[in-house]
Amino acid sequence: MATSVDTKAITVLLVDDERTLREPLVDYLVGQGFVVLEAENAAAARSILREQSADIALVDIMMPGEDGLSLTRHLIEAQKLPTILLTAMGEATDRIVGLEIGADDYVTKPFEPRELVARIRSVMRRSGRNHEDGSEEDAQYLFEGWRLDPLKQRLTDPAGTVIPISTAEFRMLRAFLDHPRAVLDRDRLLDMVQGREAHLFDRAVDNQVSRLRRKIEQDNRNPQFIQTVRGGGYRFAADVSRIQGD
Repeated sequence: MATSVDTKAITVLLVDDERTLREPLVDYLVGQGFVVLEAENAAAARSILREQSADIALVDIMMPGEDGLSLTRHLIEAQKLPTILLTAMGEATDRIVGLEIGADDYVTKPFEPRELVARIRSVMRRSGRNHEDGSEEDAQYLFEGWRLDPLKQRLTDPAGTVIPISTAEFRMLRAFLDHPRAVLDRDRLLDMVQGREAHLFDRAVDNQVSRLRRKIEQDNRNPQFIQTVRGGGYRFAADVSRIQGD
């Protein structure tokens, strides 16, 4: 079911089997100016996305049938959809797994709806899909012949070959390209790519850096671009420019 107030509004896909949580949350989000696509399980969410598009997904981890982590992986890898996990207090391990597969953030039930809205807007800003006038947001990144298109989340190498990257790898690369030659420690990287409280899972940074290096470095053991700074974190060691897309 879709509830709409403005064709320019951010469209949220809400996936939660708890009707008592889902329905009042839909009302609240609509009151805040969002368009909401409502699904009671993963199958319903997949069906909705075959007919409609969303800008961000809110996914409950514990659901009957296909669980939220499986759905989240699909949303990130197949739909390139920013995702916030809705988790219970005792689901710390699932939260870690969710963040490592690329979820943007999480909120723990019961949560304050205003906090959820703030996190939605924060994720939308980080993903570059905030529906605002984005001449700078739309500009593509260039470095050493490589090109990153933030709107399409598309990375091309100097030969023009498209290099597949996950949403998590995209966010990590964009954080580096926004701060070329600056030393970024793990806490700062986590804050930029995964949001508040993600410092609890700082091993996710090293995992994502390793995956990203495999995509853009000729030699992972002697990286040209993403260099490790002893005791400090990482530094993107190349000049970066921005140009408007084609």
